[in-house]
Amino acid sequence: MEDISLYILDLVQNSIAAAATLIEVSVIEDVQNDKLILSIKDNGQGMDSQTVKKVTDPFYTTRTTRKVGLGLALVEAAAQACGGGVYIFSQPGKGTEVKVEFKYNHIDRPPVGKIDETVAALVACNPSIDFVYTHITPVGRLRFDSREVRQRIGDLRIDHPEVVEWIREYIREGIDEISGGGGV
Repeated sequence: MEDISLYILDLVQNSIAAAATLIEVSVIEDVQNDKLILSIKDNGQGMDSQTVKKVTDPFYTTRTTRKVGLGLALVEAAAQACGGGVYIFSQPGKGTEVKVEFKYNHIDRPPVGKIDETVAALVACNPSIDFVYTHITPVGRLRFDSREVRQRIGDLRIDHPEVVEWIREYIREGIDEISGGGGV
């Protein structure tokens, strides 16, 4: 995968498959400690400790349509190649958090990518799921919460094209602001 936003897209699909109704995504650019931290947290079905131990194995999957599950294995390989790792916290019935750490200044660390398009697409394609996106840099913090958008738009659907475009622009402009205007 070319960038972090594509890993987010893939990892969030696991949360959706686990029947999550709230998915929280965060990207923390901890430049001072030379870390980029990605977190996907959901209120889905969760996993027992035995399953957590297996989920980064590319030949383990709960899917019946294919015999491999590459998402977590790929992100783990990318993180390890950049001096980081993947940490999974989960409990049955309580949800899951996948935390991915990359060495921030590592030459092989993928760029963050088009987070604005990723979050807008997730909201548009999953209008019954609530999403919270937080992005923290040394300059500032951006927070998007689809529940707040729902309150403001009244009868308009959150997957309406104009609302989705507004979400994309809000996130893009916010990231530009907290990254010093140059994007990530």
